[in-house]
Amino acid sequence: MTTTPPGVADLLERSNRLGADPRNTNYAGGNTSAKGTGIDPVTDTDVELLWVKGSGGDLGTLTENGLAVLRLDRMRALVDAYPGVDREDEMVAAFDYCLHGKGGAAPSIDTAMHGLVDAPHVDHLHPDSGIALATAADGEALTRECFGDRVVWVPWRRPGFQLGLDIAAIAADNPQAIGCVLGGHGITAWGATSKECEANSLEIIRTAERFLAERGDPEPFGAIVDGFEALPEDERHERAAALAPVIRGLASTDKPQVGHFTDSDVVLDFVAREKLAPLAALGTSCPDHFLRTKVRPLVLDVAPSAPLDEAVARLRELHTAYREDYAVYYERHADADTPPMRGADPAIVLVPGVGMFSFGKDKQTARVAGEFYVNAINVMRGAEAVSSYAPIPEKEKFRIEYWALEEAKLARMPAPKPLATRVALVTGAASGIGRATAQRLAAEGACVVVADLNADAAAETAHELGGGDVAVPVTVDVTDEEQIAAAFAEAARAFGGVDLVVNNAGLSISKPLLETTTRDWDLQHDVMARGSFLVSREAARVMTAQGLGGDIVYIASKNGVFAGPNNVAYGSTKADQAHQVRLLAAELGEHGIRVNGVNPDGVVRGSGIFAGGWGAQRAAVYGVPEEELGAFYAQRTLLKREVLPEHVANAVFALTAGDLSHTTGLHIPVDAGVAAAFLR
Repeated sequence: MTTTPPGVADLLERSNRLGADPRNTNYAGGNTSAKGTGIDPVTDTDVELLWVKGSGGDLGTLTENGLAVLRLDRMRALVDAYPGVDREDEMVAAFDYCLHGKGGAAPSIDTAMHGLVDAPHVDHLHPDSGIALATAADGEALTRECFGDRVVWVPWRRPGFQLGLDIAAIAADNPQAIGCVLGGHGITAWGATSKECEANSLEIIRTAERFLAERGDPEPFGAIVDGFEALPEDERHERAAALAPVIRGLASTDKPQVGHFTDSDVVLDFVAREKLAPLAALGTSCPDHFLRTKVRPLVLDVAPSAPLDEAVARLRELHTAYREDYAVYYERHADADTPPMRGADPAIVLVPGVGMFSFGKDKQTARVAGEFYVNAINVMRGAEAVSSYAPIPEKEKFRIEYWALEEAKLARMPAPKPLATRVALVTGAASGIGRATAQRLAAEGACVVVADLNADAAAETAHELGGGDVAVPVTVDVTDEEQIAAAFAEAARAFGGVDLVVNNAGLSISKPLLETTTRDWDLQHDVMARGSFLVSREAARVMTAQGLGGDIVYIASKNGVFAGPNNVAYGSTKADQAHQVRLLAAELGEHGIRVNGVNPDGVVRGSGIFAGGWGAQRAAVYGVPEEELGAFYAQRTLLKREVLPEHVANAVFALTAGDLSHTTGLHIPVDAGVAAAFLR
């Protein structure tokens, strides 16, 4: 059993504390390091080592496995092998020859900064306050005014080996300094101990915050534009839900994206101000920011009170212009060695009066992109408060966006799961078939809206699936049009829209014809026939607005085909659902929306329907004990196997994961072989 060296334990604790406070650095941004002594496993002698946060990961959750471990003697020897700034990308590969033992995590581009600065502990962070000074037009003078000679200015240079040399030289020439402000980028601090290094980092950040607050213009973004004020919350959320599927469809022109909506006070204030358009056009500056937010956002330039169709039409015009501008930007800076253009759609869309929509390959990426743009707003506010915002030149942004090292990093990422980027809404998702289906879809990469009449059970299921970056709960009575519309609106605000809907909510009452009341009949038809119709209608509205196609799957039943005893209301409503599949498949095909069904046999285990009395009723019909009902059903099948919730979920996955892309209007039996229910 190995133990963590004391210096490394201190490094991890410092990193977690710094990374836990968004004022210090953004998610997955920055890196920290410690130097110390270890044992060379070959010579059994002491060797100087560097422990530094590796590529990727997040300071707030950093563990020892996330550290790269390098020999300092070999790394310092790279100074003599350095081929110059034109070939400095080669140095990242050279770090692999400096690793100690297995080396831990992959070394990041900032490794040289940590290894070459002559201090036992080094922090490199991206605080909004520090970047505000770093992106101010007269940042060097402001840094001197703010810190005196305690913090030194380092002119902009792309992250890499040369930047490490620059910082090391400045630290050596300024022994009184505790750190530096990196032009256009962030801050770096150092110290003799982990405690001192952390204190120096926090001193730089908090001093910059006070300087901006005390010296700055209270309204750096100008006045609020008349008519562009934030809408009241209810109106704002309604407008966001209506716009989200349209915007997501536009942002997914090149490749499907998941969305995230933000209407924080910071965002709503920025999008209402006079300087919105010119500042947004300048784009973000810190490399961590624009790698996630794209070079600049798309800004809707119509008042929030404008009719929805007018806003949608303008969004389409602006999106076309954005794509054309991005292609020109790419052509302007690309050369023979530039990787192919990755996509011309915006990652950030700003809507005055409503908020911000951000996009990514999954919910977390979309959410983090939005958080980074909030960081960028804070940076712009700080820079404009004391000077004017002056981000790094566009060509420098392009060099980083299409950096060969960034391309290699993307290539190392695992292949996406089959349902990645897809948003699923499952009704009756808190138990039985619905819960198993939600679990399977989430496991295969989908974001899931867990819709159920039982609010507590829906919340518990969503939590089990992974929380807000994977699943959100909504309370829905599928007989209520307003609740259904509200559920889809919540899905739009949470994930940008809906691509996959599973009509699973249901109940059953088993009675002979003469004992079946009109209430029994109406209740079952309201929940299943009418309910699935209402859900599918709202799904079609959202999917057609997105323009991305989609899937609607009905969990019907073999009882829609098989005439079982004492089952007139349930069997009839399941037959209704079965024909809805055919009707909607015929109608929605032109929109790329596929509609299919699954016909299970009785699924006893985990079923809310069976636990709610249906099991006892059916057991009485067949003359078997209720606890043996699943085994009874199995014995009447050709395969003699009990049907479980996960078997039905498997069929939903098969229908929606892509291999059956040309299949619609189909019913898949999942009944272990009930001959009387064979489809003809």
